[in-house]
Amino acid sequence: MSDPADHPPQTPRPAPQTPSPDFPAPPPGHVAGPAYAPPAGYAAPVGYAAPVGYAPPAGYVAPAGTPGPYTPNPQPAAGPARRGRGLGLVALIVALTATVGAAIVVAVAAFGIGLGTGAEIASRAFGADFDWSILTPVRGRVLLAESTFWLATALGVWALVQGIVAIVRGRGRGLAIAAVVVAAIGPVVFFVVLQAFLTAGYAAA
Repeated sequence: MSDPADHPPQTPRPAPQTPSPDFPAPPPGHVAGPAYAPPAGYAAPVGYAAPVGYAPPAGYVAPAGTPGPYTPNPQPAAGPARRGRGLGLVALIVALTATVGAAIVVAVAAFGIGLGTGAEIASRAFGADFDWSILTPVRGRVLLAESTFWLATALGVWALVQGIVAIVRGRGRGLAIAAVVVAAIGPVVFFVVLQAFLTAGYAAA
């Protein structure tokens, strides 16, 4: 029986590799190297996260004229919806009706009153108490002037209130301001026209 020390261990030959078109067979006598193994303590990353953005190194100063990062153009903010002017327009129409319309009607009535009572008033002594019976022949015109005054007053209050509401809500603000002014001066116009045409009627009698 022979001693195992007389026969040294032999290196096993690598298994023959089957040649393929993509990987040709190694030359004769080639010995494959050891397989790659990661170093001790190395742990493969669990997952790869893409970088959020490029950041220059610390201390880096961009040269003058270098464009900055891209920022999208801001979209213009949508303006408030345009409101209708109907509220202010209606207030102005009512105010003009109350002021101008009443002035025309009272001018006709006052001239008739002055024309019908002027001769009787002129024949009375100056400073005497006013006799309301003088107005009996012209009572229809007196009633017309009085009813016109109260109707114009109601329309003027309507125009005044609606004009203020239109100014506050911004619905035809310019028209509403004009309506408030016209409605406010309506009573003044009424009495000025009344007195002027009464005097004209007295003079024509």
